[in-house]
Amino acid sequence: MTEDQAVRDYVQQSREFLQKARQYLAEDDLHQASEKGWGAASHMAKAVANAQGWSYRRHDEFGQVLHQAMVLLADDRIFNLWRKSANDLHGFFYERKMFLFPEAIKGDLDDVELMLDALEPLTADKPWP
Repeated sequence: MTEDQAVRDYVQQSREFLQKARQYLAEDDLHQASEKGWGAASHMAKAVANAQGWSYRRHDEFGQVLHQAMVLLADDRIFNLWRKSANDLHGFFYERKMFLFPEAIKGDLDDVELMLDALEPLTADKPWP
């Protein structure tokens, strides 16, 4: 698989995870909705890292990729959406259902979609300057 194919695969998987997250939310499977929302954010970050030639091999590099993207795009929303919404979704997977609220998960999924839309231009064939 070429690097371009890997980038496209990560972008496609990211969008599929977001769609699946919304489906799980509609089915009241809040844990899976949360984890798929996190997966959507994570896979888009992997797409950006691959396209830009940045390292993203470990979980702890996720924040570095998002910070670099925020600086490159001059868009503070990206880092804030990651730190609040994507991280919330990741954490919700480990909570008891009684502490999960569909409207909060829906809001976080909406924020993740905004983040995906903001990041996707960085998945173009050539690295940004």
